[in-house]
Amino acid sequence: MDYRIMNDVCYIRIDKGEEVITELLRVCKKENIESAVFTGIGGCSHAELQTFIPDKGEFETEIIDGMLELINITGNIAPENGRLCHHAHAAFSYKEGTEHKMAAGHLKATTVLYTAEIELRPVKGGTIKRKRDPETGTGFWNFE
Repeated sequence: MDYRIMNDVCYIRIDKGEEVITELLRVCKKENIESAVFTGIGGCSHAELQTFIPDKGEFETEIIDGMLELINITGNIAPENGRLCHHAHAAFSYKEGTEHKMAAGHLKATTVLYTAEIELRPVKGGTIKRKRDPETGTGFWNFE
C-alpha cells in the first residue's frame, strides 16, 4: 500500500494480497483521521459481501472468489466506543463460465488481486461518530 495526501484528500493505492478495509483503517490511524468517507475502484480476488435480513436481525454473507472487477466501493469510517469502524458497500462484476455476473452489498472484506485505487476524504471541522441501533444491532452516524 502506498498513499499521498493532496489538498486534504488521501489517494491510496492498495496492492496485491492486501485487504482493502484493513489498509484504509491503517492509513486513518497513521494520519490521525477520526472520520472520513471513501470511494474507489480496482481488481480483487476475494470478497465477503453481506445483506442484512431484518426478520432474522442478522447479516447473511456471500463469499465470491476469482477475478473480481471492483466496480465501486463507497463508505465511511467513524469512531465507535474508542475504535475506528467502517461501513462500506461495494459492487463487483465477474465471469462464471461464459456468463457475466454481478454481486453487491455491504462489504465485510475484500482482497486485492492487482490494485485498488481509493480516494479517502477526511471529515473537516469535526468528527462524525457511530452509535449502535438497538433494534438492528448495526451502527449509524451519531452527530451528538
